[in-house]
Amino acid sequence: MPSLATDFAELLDRIRQGREFVHASFEPVYYLIFPPRQILEVKRNMPAWIARLRNDGWHVSTFSVAEAVLDILQNAPQRKFWLTAEKRSPQTTQDINKSLTNPLSNGALQSRLAAVLNDLVANPPGPKPILLLTDIEGLHPYMRIGTIEGQLAGQFHVPTVIFYPGVRTGKTRLKFLGFYPEDGNYRSVHVGG
Repeated sequence: MPSLATDFAELLDRIRQGREFVHASFEPVYYLIFPPRQILEVKRNMPAWIARLRNDGWHVSTFSVAEAVLDILQNAPQRKFWLTAEKRSPQTTQDINKSLTNPLSNGALQSRLAAVLNDLVANPPGPKPILLLTDIEGLHPYMRIGTIEGQLAGQFHVPTVIFYPGVRTGKTRLKFLGFYPEDGNYRSVHVGG
């Protein structure tokens, strides 16, 4: 089984080569797939990987999905209702999670990511911008990144790397966090897994 270092090196090679015509989309979206048990190892490696990208001439921007999810939920108008409902009946986490999904699936998260992508095109930080999407495990149990990628199709104009904790089950099929059902709605290049 290849190591994270080997997979990251392959990812860099793929980014340098660009997308091939055989892919369903020509947008520069890349997934680094790793087993969920390696989430902490990926976080420990992130500073070194960012430094390596910068040494290769990339101007790195990051977008933490978990931080964006937290900010959206903390500032949602329904927050007081959720907190009251949780105090009244802490056992109804499924119902609460369904309610928490609404502000995320209504486009708030996609809008934030789209704004970052648009800003990287309008105001590039340098000649070779790249965006790293981190902490996507923060989407659980609300949604999956493939949904967001699909909704933002046509807006990925800079290389975008998604650090994906999950399992690859085929060339384009992934299982988020290793236990969600397989999803083949990914239009991107997959490395690792």
